[in-house]
Amino acid sequence: MHPAYSIIFFTTASGLGYGLLAVAAVFVGTGWLPPVRELGAIIILVGTVLVTAGLLSSTFHLGHPERAWRALTQFRSSWLSREGVAAVLAYVPIAGLAWGWVRLGEVAGAWLVAAWLTPVLAAVTVYCTGMIYASLKAIPRWHHPLVPWLYVMLGLATGAVGFHLVVAMFGAANFRSAGVAVAGLLAAAVLKIGYWRSIDTADPVATAETATGLGGFGNVRPLDPPHTAPNYLQKEMGYRVARKHARKLRKITLVTLFAIPLIGVALSVFAGFFLGAALAVIAGLSVVLGILIERWLFFAEAVHVVTLYYGEKAA
Repeated sequence: MHPAYSIIFFTTASGLGYGLLAVAAVFVGTGWLPPVRELGAIIILVGTVLVTAGLLSSTFHLGHPERAWRALTQFRSSWLSREGVAAVLAYVPIAGLAWGWVRLGEVAGAWLVAAWLTPVLAAVTVYCTGMIYASLKAIPRWHHPLVPWLYVMLGLATGAVGFHLVVAMFGAANFRSAGVAVAGLLAAAVLKIGYWRSIDTADPVATAETATGLGGFGNVRPLDPPHTAPNYLQKEMGYRVARKHARKLRKITLVTLFAIPLIGVALSVFAGFFLGAALAVIAGLSVVLGILIERWLFFAEAVHVVTLYYGEKAA
């Protein structure tokens, strides 16, 4: 599949934003983080901007962005619509958390309820995002049970690294913030490696023979190309990334998305303020680069079954 930059930005920015807000809400809700107004203002502002910018960028991929609101009416049958509804609902507890934390300087009562609802609705929204792709049977590499959970875990992991970075800048980083980030990164790494192994060893769900129904006559191959020039389907659905490049990019993903952030976060709690903050910044920048590469690969490695009619042997 052709990686659309607007969708890459949407899935990475919204996942990071929701992860940041979710982790922060849990920390302030449990009392692990004192409700310092300045800290809350920065976290909620950054998280909300990332979520909102990501959601808005997703409309750029539509033919008529002005009609995007109509998608909210199809929640009974569409994961895209469910994602939109969940995203709108998530703003309510986020606003409540912001009011209690930033305006009042306390997270108790109704504001505490808002704090606990924030990670729930954030996780639901990101899960729906993953299900948009996992529900597409015509793209076998997306139609995989790990895909929605990968979206959730990667959002949590990147958000936890972002949270650790912000609190490190305030001198409030501790073993809890580092531990959540490390645990999230490790869990996401295990899921991602498992997903890669699964799609690499999976049998094709369709071949040229099954697609045409001519398998009983032997191997099927086209006599002539269906078009004299590449068409829209070939450009969008038949995007190819060379296997050797995919292997290199996977290794780069493992280093930038998991290894460097893990080391940076783990060492930052043992260093002084300035060195610890610098290590947290390095971890944050690395995780952003890594998630962008991971998401580009997620789209680029996918193969749509329609490519079987354009010369692809299996999908």
